[in-house]
Amino acid sequence: MTKWIYSFEEGSANDKALLGGKGANLAEMSNLGLPVPPGFTITTESCIKFLENPDFFDSSLKDHILKAITLLERKTNKSFNGENSDLLLVSVRSGAKFSMPGMMDTILNLGLNDHRTQILAEQTNPDFAYNCYRRLLQMFADVVYGIPKELFDTLLENFEKNQNKSLKELSIAEHQDLVKQYKEIYHQENKNFPENPIDQLYAAIQAVFKSWNNNRAKIYRDLNHISHDLGTAVNVQAMVFGNSDQNSGTGVCFTRNPASGEAVLFGEFLLNAQGEDVVAGIRTPEPIAALEKAQPQAYKAFKNYASILENHYKDMQDIEFTIEKGKLYILQTRNGKRTAKASLKIALDLVDQGIISKNDALLRVSPASISQLIHPVFEDTALQKASFIAQGLPASPGAATGEIVFTADRAKELHDLGRKVILVRQETSPEDIEGMVVSQAIVTSQGGMTSHAAVVARGMGTCCVAGCGELSIREESKTLSCGSLTLTEGDIISVDGSSGCIYSGEIPTVLVENNQDLQRLLSWADEVAHLKVRANAETVKDLETAMKFGAQGVGLARTEHMFFGQDRILEMRRLILADNEEEIKMALKLLLHFQEEDFYQMFQAVQDKPMIIRLLDPPMHEFLPKDPQEIKLLAEKLHKSPEKLARQIENLQESNPMLGHRGCRLGITQPEIYKMQAEAIFRSAIRLHQEGLKIKPKIMIPLIADKKELDFVKSYLNEHIQCLFNEYEQKPFPYEIGTMIELPRACLTADKLAQEADFFSFGTNDLTQMTFGFSRDDIGKFIGHYKKKGILSSDPFQNIDKDGVGKLMRIAISKARQVKPNLSIGICGEVGGDPSSISFFQDIEVTYVSCSPYRVPAARLAVAQAVLQEGKN
Repeated sequence: MTKWIYSFEEGSANDKALLGGKGANLAEMSNLGLPVPPGFTITTESCIKFLENPDFFDSSLKDHILKAITLLERKTNKSFNGENSDLLLVSVRSGAKFSMPGMMDTILNLGLNDHRTQILAEQTNPDFAYNCYRRLLQMFADVVYGIPKELFDTLLENFEKNQNKSLKELSIAEHQDLVKQYKEIYHQENKNFPENPIDQLYAAIQAVFKSWNNNRAKIYRDLNHISHDLGTAVNVQAMVFGNSDQNSGTGVCFTRNPASGEAVLFGEFLLNAQGEDVVAGIRTPEPIAALEKAQPQAYKAFKNYASILENHYKDMQDIEFTIEKGKLYILQTRNGKRTAKASLKIALDLVDQGIISKNDALLRVSPASISQLIHPVFEDTALQKASFIAQGLPASPGAATGEIVFTADRAKELHDLGRKVILVRQETSPEDIEGMVVSQAIVTSQGGMTSHAAVVARGMGTCCVAGCGELSIREESKTLSCGSLTLTEGDIISVDGSSGCIYSGEIPTVLVENNQDLQRLLSWADEVAHLKVRANAETVKDLETAMKFGAQGVGLARTEHMFFGQDRILEMRRLILADNEEEIKMALKLLLHFQEEDFYQMFQAVQDKPMIIRLLDPPMHEFLPKDPQEIKLLAEKLHKSPEKLARQIENLQESNPMLGHRGCRLGITQPEIYKMQAEAIFRSAIRLHQEGLKIKPKIMIPLIADKKELDFVKSYLNEHIQCLFNEYEQKPFPYEIGTMIELPRACLTADKLAQEADFFSFGTNDLTQMTFGFSRDDIGKFIGHYKKKGILSSDPFQNIDKDGVGKLMRIAISKARQVKPNLSIGICGEVGGDPSSISFFQDIEVTYVSCSPYRVPAARLAVAQAVLQEGKN
């Protein structure tokens, strides 16, 4: 018989798939003997069962819930449904396998009704009792019925104004009148608040199950690559009250600083408050250090428990706690979300402390987060001259500039138009997730370092300044004021998440240099990795960046990118539009000069590391102008008739250039172009050999579909290269000629191609286009619909399609290695730098991956993690 509910004493930290992260950790802490209020967890399997068939709740789950709540009454010696003893109130919280802060729903103080609230008021005091009841009414309305919580906020604000009193000054009659008005909101929405606590509990559990599929949760899972079929557990826990009196309170604390990684307690607390008050940013909390003075015994106990939990879990913990009348309770612990900088420092520190191994440290840092460590910061000189606006809390580091927007919808709208935005809010809520994801930075005027904005921004690696109280943000009028300065939507600001400072206007950025911690971690990664990491680069600047980031060579240098300078494009156009041999020779001579100097500098930048140079790939018309005015100017430079030139250009247009006269097809019909490129490569290599640098050129021929194509091109290149050795009286040195595998037919005939090729490199961008029949330039028009409808789980140009494209790659590698067991095979498409694809590439035994220079550090970590994960599995 399936067990649907577990008390906290029955589980452990290893049960996250079944009990969710929160439930598993509550069980673990209970078993460690920490002061955890008792409760029970309804499994993730129950959630999936309910979402598939809602009748399951009535037919099977209700009886189990009743038994569990009865057992909880016995443990606490309190009554959940009765009225003649101490009242048991519970919290109902979600808890998925993977932490999703703020994405799903919570209800506190569940179990109150009009009569039980009066009893609670007699047992405690009216302010406390009705405070709890109002919170329940508002949260229940929001979570169960979808009634906007802002309706209750507005009502409360108006009620205090009309009574000319604060909440603490209300009489019992006034409290009851306010509750009556809260319930009137229900009636206006054609809903009723259930008076029976059991009915409340049933409705709350079902609502939390349903929140697994709310829009913000789905977006968060997509963003963090979390499966949609895991479901959420529901934790029902006896309430403890941080809002009991001034000796009570609630807080959130990290065992280390989540922004810097420093080994100090980092968090906030509020006296006389409930947990949602801290994370919602409604009240400004106190730093955790102030708790030592306010509640010395509770602080001492918390410090001890924090140390126990960090040592037990061997990682920084994010801990929620409540103090009820001086007694400390631990409500939750989880591995804390942190910035990339903190993640790196914490991992290294734990290694130095002997708590984890180097391999553990490599698995603790996300490859995706590495980009936060190597992206630009504000240029110092410009920063000193910048116009300062205000300073808030440095909630998530980074430097960003963009247009001010005041709503998540507007952020998404402008982002879709290609504009950079800064989302400015009084405080963000989970509903803002779509706007937060696309924003360059997030700024709030309320909330602390553990507010929703801060936690979510850190998790996404987005720059964030929180709690900037100097700002007056009026979302309805779309204005932001600070002193005499007023900014409106569309104005440009710059945000420094490391200092918390906000500036007007745009500030230039520079790259962070010499991150020794990162270099140390990546050196460990290189020791473990099987795959090599190379870079896609063709300019000297990109090559130098790639080498600085630890690239072990260049997997793809695209020569077409070298022809777009003003002088070069003219000669390329002269070549394409030439009327006679003389014009062709003149253009090739100048292009040869440009290319030779390019390759000379590139080889110097790469030194003894391998560099694969791909010969010209795109169709010729891509180099030609389309605008009539540009055609006229080109005609003047080439001394040709504009009308004739326009006809030539029109004749060169192709109906499907992706499948047209490009790549090796160009090298077969116009071999003089490929000969010129090969000559430029070998002239520069010969020069460098004579200067003492031993270069081994590697030439890649694109778009090969048949071995005869490769035979033809390779034959004339070899012949031309030999003539160059003879001309320069150079003793021949080793070189390689290989091919890019980017056509399905090339994969299926790879054994034949391997007979002639010295190496393979998969061009996964074109291979994906050819396999799916998708244009990568146009996929954005429909990929969102495909993912939303479950047709595709991800963009195949960003994550390798293992079932189709991947299967073709497996076939190609198997066939090729039967011919040449040691054939070097690389990946140089977009997915070469994708951490989620790299484990697949290791599995099919490619030799290296190649990616853009700024993705090299992340790829170095990902190839190491692929080895370690394979070992774990």
